[in-house]
Amino acid sequence: MDNSNSQNTYDRDSQLAETAFDIVAIATSAGGLNALSEVLSNLPADFPVPIVVVQHLDPRHRSLIADILSRRTSLTVKQAAQGDRLVPGMVYIAPPNRHLLADPDRSLSLTQSELVHFVRPSADLLFDSVAASHKDRAIAVVLTGTGSDGAMGVEAVKKMGGTVIVQEEQTAEFSGMPSSAIQTGAVDFVLPLPDIAAALVALVTAKDSE
Repeated sequence: MDNSNSQNTYDRDSQLAETAFDIVAIATSAGGLNALSEVLSNLPADFPVPIVVVQHLDPRHRSLIADILSRRTSLTVKQAAQGDRLVPGMVYIAPPNRHLLADPDRSLSLTQSELVHFVRPSADLLFDSVAASHKDRAIAVVLTGTGSDGAMGVEAVKKMGGTVIVQEEQTAEFSGMPSSAIQTGAVDFVLPLPDIAAALVALVTAKDSE
């Protein structure tokens, strides 16, 4: 009997058990490629939790964002696919025109359900799913972007005991999404873009130093 799958699951679960959080969800829109590059390029290759990303994209074109980010970070970046299992150190990018959801069994789902606040993928839906699935072991991050997508989602994350980080408006190319998130009052940290990666490492690895 091949025990490799069960062993891989054990390794992944034991690695997550040693961290303070299970997942990081990042949302961004206009200006997002540069912001994501800044954050991801400053995370270590052995970052111990998975990262899921909603970047608003033109639904009419194939996205190259995973390929571009792969060249800018030591983490492994891929476009999310239906049923993907969440693996520490992996970055999963929502594909164009699909909502990305985190499921309780540590897998990902894609759906083409209706637009939310005129967008698909929706940060609110991703954050809602992360809050429901991972509760107080979830981190939500809102980066540069126009509009208000993500604001309702950060409230859901905070309500379930998770942690919310928002890019400081002055360092955002577009301040709509950060400003809307901050106005909810559900934000734990408002940080300049260059400080976000270090904050994620400190938060996620906090258990290691206890």
